[in-house]
Amino acid sequence: MKGLLSNKKFWFIFLGTIALCIALVWINKNTSLFSSPGDFAADSTQRVELEVKKPIVLYGMVVNDLHVTEDYVKKNQRLADLFEGHYIGSKVWQQLNTLPRSKFDFRKIAATKKYTLITNHDSLKSVRALVYEPNAIDYIIFHMQDSLQIEVCQREVTVLEKVTAGVIESNLSQTVASLGLSNDLTNKFVDIFAWQVDFQRLQKGDRFKIIYEESVVEEKPIGIGKILGIYFEHFKSPYYAFPFDQGDGVDYFDEKGNSLRKALLKYPIEFTRISSYYNLTRFHPIAKVIRAHKGTDFAAPMGTPIRSAGDGIVLEAQYKTNSGNYVKVKHNATYTTGYLHMSKIASGMAPGTRVRQGQVIGYVGSTGLSTGPHLCYRFFKNGAEVDPFKIELPPSQPIEKAKEAEFSQVKLKMQKQLEIIPFPAETEVTVADN
Repeated sequence: MKGLLSNKKFWFIFLGTIALCIALVWINKNTSLFSSPGDFAADSTQRVELEVKKPIVLYGMVVNDLHVTEDYVKKNQRLADLFEGHYIGSKVWQQLNTLPRSKFDFRKIAATKKYTLITNHDSLKSVRALVYEPNAIDYIIFHMQDSLQIEVCQREVTVLEKVTAGVIESNLSQTVASLGLSNDLTNKFVDIFAWQVDFQRLQKGDRFKIIYEESVVEEKPIGIGKILGIYFEHFKSPYYAFPFDQGDGVDYFDEKGNSLRKALLKYPIEFTRISSYYNLTRFHPIAKVIRAHKGTDFAAPMGTPIRSAGDGIVLEAQYKTNSGNYVKVKHNATYTTGYLHMSKIASGMAPGTRVRQGQVIGYVGSTGLSTGPHLCYRFFKNGAEVDPFKIELPPSQPIEKAKEAEFSQVKLKMQKQLEIIPFPAETEVTVADN
């Protein structure tokens, strides 16, 4: 009897232990009472993955969910044409139509200028904004979502000091182009030395060094600024140019302090090829007779800007059968210049208008008695037509005595910088600290 009881006790303890183990397993599986930090039941939570898009910002606006169209204004396009196929609310249209010119003059929207349309992804293609860029620096945002708001903006401009050197192989323009430089640098170079050097007769082996400023917007060059110094070797003779302001604006001087500028520009258009010189016995290509050609013809593409050779007053601005569209400018009691065969005369040119040296007065064309696009430049001295390249004009004022010491410091600093710039065939040298 006692053995039986002991056997029953054993089975009771054994079965109780199994039951307790089963209970503990069930509790641990279905509750968090025994969970350690960070342990979760497999079916108590779900894993969520999100793809976060990086915001795309354009002109200060996030455009990830918008449609962006970039284009350029076509010839004869008006503002309304830019919105063709898109929707603008009546309220915004009314605000656009009544916008005063002091806010924005829509007549200034010009061909070849960039614009950007930002629209919704809806069936109407509703316009959110129009961005118009008249140049590389300025841009105007027309916000159009609920009402018209205009934002005038400018990109940051960085001015870099740069250097270049080259050796003439054929002509200056090709040499500068081979260096990856702009025509603007060529034109500034030529304007500075125009009365000291005949750029139509450069010789192979002439060479130059230039220190200049370049304006950059968003890491893209947008234009050449001031030339800071030039060394030019022509027929083995050295020529220098240094900018200096004596109080009337920056002018250029040689190493002796003499001004390089004359009262009149030598080239009334950007530096280009002279197709016909002043010639009293020239055979006229249209009339087929010997007829004196008392002008200088500059071959240039249609529409090239024509500059006034100097300060003066417009005497004539009209059309004549032989001369086509032309402008005549009186500079002083001695000198007058004429500009013939223009495609069009610049706005504002009329008898009595005062113009400044370098101001655009018209554009190259082929009107009148002309065989192709060019500028016929006439030069008058005391009323008689003369060859402009054989006239010795007086230079501007040299460095004043009171400014000589200041100019000398500028000159010596720039000469030092020019000396250490190597020519292409020379070994690179280390730039010394100033």
